[in-house]
Amino acid sequence: MEIIFNDYLISDDKGKLQIDRITQLLNNSYWAETRSKEVIEKSIENSLCFGVYKNDKQIGFARCVTDYATVYWLADVIVDDDYKKQGIGKALVEVAINHDELKGCFGILATRDAHGLYEQYGFKLVTDKYMRRD
Repeated sequence: MEIIFNDYLISDDKGKLQIDRITQLLNNSYWAETRSKEVIEKSIENSLCFGVYKNDKQIGFARCVTDYATVYWLADVIVDDDYKKQGIGKALVEVAINHDELKGCFGILATRDAHGLYEQYGFKLVTDKYMRRD
């Protein structure tokens, strides 16, 4: 699946993923700052992944851990700081949660600071950190 959003490509093609770039992005986050490249690679192998690209540079990433039948966990949603405030994160979330392989599944996620973003896509607060979308 490939979607064009403004000048950006959003794709679920794992062959396009730039592991070093994803590691750099995630290591600059509060939730994955100590995650090793090897752990990131293994998490990608076992997830439905989405990359955002400007020309050939990866500038965003998200992944869903799922059984493809009942539930998915939306995780590691991140956009390079230089590309924020352009709607890229919103487009990435929308593409991920509406992916054909996740139809009929309910979603869960954890966030410390992006509740407002996820509420726009039907996620509801379950606790102060965890959210669910039916």
